[in-house]
Amino acid sequence: MLISPNKLTIDLGAIVHNLGEVRGCIGPGISIMGIVKSDAYGHGMVPVSKTLEKNGVYSLGVSFISEALMLREEGIRIPVIILCGIDKEAEAFAAVDNGLTPVVYDLDSAERLERVASIRDKRLKVHVKIDTGMGRLGIDCDHAVSFIKRVAGFKSLEIEALMSHLSSADEEDIAFTKGQIERFNAVVNEAKKMGLDLRLNHLANSAGIIAHKGSHFDMVRPGIMLYGGLPSPDFKTGLDLRPVMGLKCHILQIREFNDNTPVSYGRRYYTEGNRKIAIVSAGYADGIPRAISNRGRVIIGGEFAPIRGNVCMNMLACDITGINAVKAGDECTVIGTDSKKTITGDEIAGLCSTISYEVYLSFGKGLEREYI
Repeated sequence: MLISPNKLTIDLGAIVHNLGEVRGCIGPGISIMGIVKSDAYGHGMVPVSKTLEKNGVYSLGVSFISEALMLREEGIRIPVIILCGIDKEAEAFAAVDNGLTPVVYDLDSAERLERVASIRDKRLKVHVKIDTGMGRLGIDCDHAVSFIKRVAGFKSLEIEALMSHLSSADEEDIAFTKGQIERFNAVVNEAKKMGLDLRLNHLANSAGIIAHKGSHFDMVRPGIMLYGGLPSPDFKTGLDLRPVMGLKCHILQIREFNDNTPVSYGRRYYTEGNRKIAIVSAGYADGIPRAISNRGRVIIGGEFAPIRGNVCMNMLACDITGINAVKAGDECTVIGTDSKKTITGDEIAGLCSTISYEVYLSFGKGLEREYI
């Protein structure tokens, strides 16, 4: 069988290690919901989920019921939380029949779930989402208590937890995050006064886990930190988070260019002096952002090599002048580690004015993965 020159590796051992770093941040009685939505941020939802289940996470978080059903079909038995909820009756039946846990944030979906669970003669667990300042899905704090009372009155629904989401826990100014924590805590306390047995309340994302201990409550939701990334490129953790994703391609040709020779589309780079340029087998079709043209770097022969000229669809050029014993067919590392040198998703994200989440998803879409 013919093999692609480009290989995306996913280090499941690094995920286990990063899960250990999460546990080191939280108290012994706090549960973990591993976030595996969007194909586990491009790392492969099913293999990542099986690894997390095997290593003791309490639950998994997905965006939509299609992802949750895939996990059930693949034999995942731990709780699966549908973070974006459900909005169709067929989805409600699927959630009830497969023991899934939807998030509710409006009365229509709650009533739909109540009706379907009653038809099936089952009691369905749900998580109620409160908007404490994210400005996205959720019930406004001012209406949260009345909404919780209404849902708590449904005979076929069980409010297992309240949840919210931190909007800016990665910022140095903690005032807004502190306010979100206080607002969430106030709603939790009011709900407990109603006699609700809420043992899994959750607010903390990766930034909250690392920087805001008061946001941990009963369960935390690590996402990007499981994959070795940071909540934002300049975020300081003090943790030993290990990159999970690696992309290696191959040198197709090595060119010897004279001074003032243009390289790649648009002539955005001209050589300065005689340069040795390697043409390698990956480009933006493989998820490499075009924004790192003339800015990013790769690893070849154990050394960093700057990208020169525009990144092309299936190729890019890099300067290997001074790197000895390099030949066509040799490996080139675009993201990951080689010879104790590392290029992280956060480094690439910083060059593109984005976040590593987007970088990982871009790499994870078009390439076949190899799990190690």
